[in-house]
Amino acid sequence: MSELRRIRGMLRSVYRGPAWHGPSISENLEGIAAPQAASHPIPGAHSIWELVHHVIAWEREVAQFLAGKPHVTMHGEDDWPPVKDTSEEAWEKTIADLCASHMALAAAIKGFSEDDLEEIVPGRDFPWSVVLHGIVHHSLYHSGQIAMLKKIR
Repeated sequence: MSELRRIRGMLRSVYRGPAWHGPSISENLEGIAAPQAASHPIPGAHSIWELVHHVIAWEREVAQFLAGKPHVTMHGEDDWPPVKDTSEEAWEKTIADLCASHMALAAAIKGFSEDDLEEIVPGRDFPWSVVLHGIVHHSLYHSGQIAMLKKIR
């Protein structure tokens, strides 16, 4: 099995399962309504909604890196897009945006070359394999945070 196929499989299991580690991010988001998604049950911590916005932002960014956009580290609202509308409709759109960002990233990875995995990212000191494994780890990390916040009612 190729490394890119393994990465795509890991990304798929983190997003929708089945995953050996526990619930996927989609499974963790099941049953969450807008009020719970927007709440801040831990002072100073991000809400579920903010975490989902952050995951979307990075999945979109990595898909764009793979398409040739220069690699940058996002900051401020680019990194943590604010939640401006806390309606149920806005939450449903956020969930749809998460699906769309995941699908775009999966497609970008599918179109990436296996031979390029160990090539150094232009302007950086690490290879593309670090970026691709990193986005999987990033989404998994935040999925765990969502799971913990979901338990606080």
